Amino acid sequence: MSLAKRIIPCLDVKDGKTVKGVQFVNFRDAGDPVELGKQYSLMGADELVYLDITASHEGRRTFTELVQRIAAEVSIPFTVGGGIHELSDVERLLAAGADKVSVNSSAVRRPELITEIAKRFGSQECVCAIDARLEENGEWRCYLNGGRVPTERMLFEWAHEAQERGAGEILFTSMNHDGSKQGFANEALNRLHEELSIPIIASGGAGCMQDFVDVFKIGHADAGLAASVFHFNEIPMKELKQYLYEQGIDVRRV
Repeated sequence: MSLAKRIIPCLDVKDGKTVKGVQFVNFRDAGDPVELGKQYSLMGADELVYLDITASHEGRRTFTELVQRIAAEVSIPFTVGGGIHELSDVERLLAAGADKVSVNSSAVRRPELITEIAKRFGSQECVCAIDARLEENGEWRCYLNGGRVPTERMLFEWAHEAQERGAGEILFTSMNHDGSKQGFANEALNRLHEELSIPIIASGGAGCMQDFVDVFKIGHADAGLAASVFHFNEIPMKELKQYLYEQGIDVRRV
């Protein structure tokens, strides 16, 4: 029996506020991250992802005090990412109340970090986030530091290695689709689904309820993650869950 598909609001945090951009630039304020998380928890979201989006670029540690405040108010699992470089960072965030951590730039630079997290805390605590852009040659290139730095790593080989090293989930964001509201990168998502055995979280491109149907039926993602369509109530959570249910998709009902 397959697990229910998950709907995950993503809260990008910059200077203590939730922000939303388009293709990783042009950010606008979307509200208080603790209050938003509390609302999503009540609305029926399955999980939350909080990303301190400038932590790696600015060389900061992720926001421990904010994580403590979130944990006190939110009753669903939440993942925290940004500026996680070593096991002490993971330990601090989990102790503050996070359920999982997401590693991206630091894991590409030092892949052993995934292995260390999985061995110390378990694969279920480790999400490997991958930001990739589709190039003209048809290859998906991985980027670091919030989409600022191109790397030599390619999406599929890096996702395979992350799984082998013990990552419990892959959070794949298509930089081409991010903020476009034109649908998810379903072809790439389906390939990840076919080639990997761990859950795939789809990110980048949600614009309407049908996009979530497509990401589950065509992309075969295990979870759909979005930001602005939820933050600005363009897609109400309860209506989305009902729509997915009516389309024959197994979701946790509100």
